[in-house]
Amino acid sequence: MAPFRPWIGIDFGTSNSAVAYVVSDVPRLVHFDAKAQTLPTTFFFDFETRESLIGEPANRALLDGLEGRFMRALKRVLGTTLMHEKRQILNERLTFVEIIGSFLRKLKERAEAELGVPCTRVVSGRPVVFHGQNDPREEQAEADLRACYDAAGFTEVRFCPEPAAAAIATGVAGHGAFTGLVVDIGGGTSDFSVFHSSTAGIEILANHGVRIGGTDFDRAISIDHVMPLLGKGSMIRDVFGSGSSQAPNAIFNDRATWEVIPFLYTAQNRRMVEDMLKLAESPERLARLATVLQHELGHELAFAVERGKIAVNAGAQDPAIKLDMLEAGLAARLRDALVAESLSDHARRLASGAHAVLLQAGATAAQIDRVVYVGGSSLMGVVPETMRNIFPAAEHSFASVFTAVAEGLAIMAAQEAA
Repeated sequence: MAPFRPWIGIDFGTSNSAVAYVVSDVPRLVHFDAKAQTLPTTFFFDFETRESLIGEPANRALLDGLEGRFMRALKRVLGTTLMHEKRQILNERLTFVEIIGSFLRKLKERAEAELGVPCTRVVSGRPVVFHGQNDPREEQAEADLRACYDAAGFTEVRFCPEPAAAAIATGVAGHGAFTGLVVDIGGGTSDFSVFHSSTAGIEILANHGVRIGGTDFDRAISIDHVMPLLGKGSMIRDVFGSGSSQAPNAIFNDRATWEVIPFLYTAQNRRMVEDMLKLAESPERLARLATVLQHELGHELAFAVERGKIAVNAGAQDPAIKLDMLEAGLAARLRDALVAESLSDHARRLASGAHAVLLQAGATAAQIDRVVYVGGSSLMGVVPETMRNIFPAAEHSFASVFTAVAEGLAIMAAQEAA
């Protein structure tokens, strides 16, 4: 048997990440514990123990109320100036390149522990677009991601569009010849690949992407249903005169944005809210916002929104976003119609993305035999509902939504090793 060559595939995600490799032509997923084959892309820097936690331990530390700094959705920072700004993290001044690099190093070490060999070569997924078509940050975002892999100790890095990797994993599953569309809805981006599968292999006909993901779904729901309970839309009396004006939307919009939350706990923001509170016509709502800033509860709110979103999508009875961390019994009630209204703009953009990739592929909706969904956020009902309206005659199926990209990347990694 030929010696194993340590190329691995890594799906570094906005919300969750996965690692895979190929043994005897079969992709295998790295385990992070006895059951988990994915790792939350989260960080917690514990102020008391001075430890840096990653994944589920980071999530638990936040939810247990430990004192520290929590971070999530850092993939969305790639390509921005924030990536290279040093900031104090526990005992060091670090850039986000170094922080993300430490996460990728954890993935690398876990793969090495499972395989028993050094893993320094990787095929990494990347969204079709990080920010948008023709956005000047696109080239920088990929350069930033490469720098993160360098910081993690990888010596060779290849990139592959994430939906193309999912198409490769789907195409080797023995479905015969067909033309398919991968709809990959992740935490931060939505990507589309039109591909043709045959006995000769997978041919990628076109890739397209839009900067919409599960964190954007959370943001829209939070802005519409949670932020009004924290004072969004409140009227603030003028300091001089008898007039009033609406509280600025920016702090509420930022409060609902996963990747921005860690940067909002500033003295300036606290003073601004305190000043608004003194002049608010309905101070009880803005007092909740002051509590969020004072006790740094932004991520707890964001997780509550995510849980509420999942509950209504799962058809739970009387679903709600529970805000007991602010006030006993406080909740934002949800219904399917309310969520659909909040996500209507995103649904239109997803539809536009699907039409755009068809145009690039020179295909029509009627020529798509199968629509394959991957990515955790593809489980939201708005996604298949939107796609079924465009592709009513196609077969619609969910692949391994959390791991298909990693499996496809592993297949490509094996090809690199051959």
